[in-house]
Amino acid sequence: MPKALCIGELLIDFVSTTPDVTLAEAPGFVKAPGGAPANVAVGLAKLGIETGFIGKVGADPFGDFLFETLQQNRVDTTYLIAGETSRTTLAFVATRSDGMKDITFYRHPGADIQLSPDEIDADYIKSADLFHYGSVSLSHSPTREATLKSIQIAKDAGAFISYDPNLRLMLWDNANDAKHWIWEVMPSANVVKISEEEWEFITGDTELETGIKRILGLGVELLIVTLGEQGCYYTNGKVDGYVDGYAVEVVDTLGAGDAFVAAMLSKLIGQTELSALTNNDLDDIMLYANAAGALATQKVGVIPALPTDSDIIQFL
Repeated sequence: MPKALCIGELLIDFVSTTPDVTLAEAPGFVKAPGGAPANVAVGLAKLGIETGFIGKVGADPFGDFLFETLQQNRVDTTYLIAGETSRTTLAFVATRSDGMKDITFYRHPGADIQLSPDEIDADYIKSADLFHYGSVSLSHSPTREATLKSIQIAKDAGAFISYDPNLRLMLWDNANDAKHWIWEVMPSANVVKISEEEWEFITGDTELETGIKRILGLGVELLIVTLGEQGCYYTNGKVDGYVDGYAVEVVDTLGAGDAFVAAMLSKLIGQTELSALTNNDLDDIMLYANAAGALATQKVGVIPALPTDSDIIQFL
């Protein structure tokens, strides 16, 4: 049984071959496997953590490609289900050198939102030490109920729980729904990572202080705000700090946050007291995670760019 589990979307990113043009202007696209929780699953597996993925793809050639991709990267696919009634979700991504994302999804409805609660195996989840989720799988039923059920099982089993909201507003029926469900699952997590560009929408505040108090007040033990090439900010309520990022020649920023999360979680798995971590502990973990994020920007597509431990150590 895997030590770590990720639940959520697994899809195909078609990434524009020319940077800084709109999707309409892009002359061509490179096919790449994607979906934030699936990226984290592969990222963890590449870092030597036995990892499984829970989700749904279409029973189509793109779904076959995604199965093969996870298996080639040693992610357990026992509960990756091929749905017969809907197609694998697609995303078209315009690459931008400033790190912002221009994405259009084809999901009407995509297989990723067809995972149902009765397809969740409680014993599989109970066996994991780490459980990771995002908010995209909360945008529609029945995958919302499947995700909520899985989070509760993991929480009741005492798993270490990680949450990256990974805001994709265009996948929600409306912004109020997105905000409601993003906050609804916040208290279940031990560690939460939010990117700087998501912060104002999620917290309703440009300043960090108010949002930090609200999130930590829900019982979250460690909060990280990623700042792109500027690095990240962290706080566990007792200590906080900024850790600088790395200046690299960027090819594609998509998935840098997922590489960061995987690297961070690979160091946090097995930690029982996040509040006991010192500035030195957290600085070391975030340096490692920042390096993983920087390395992930060096290739087009996320999964091929996710680094191994030796890649990160060599970079550092």
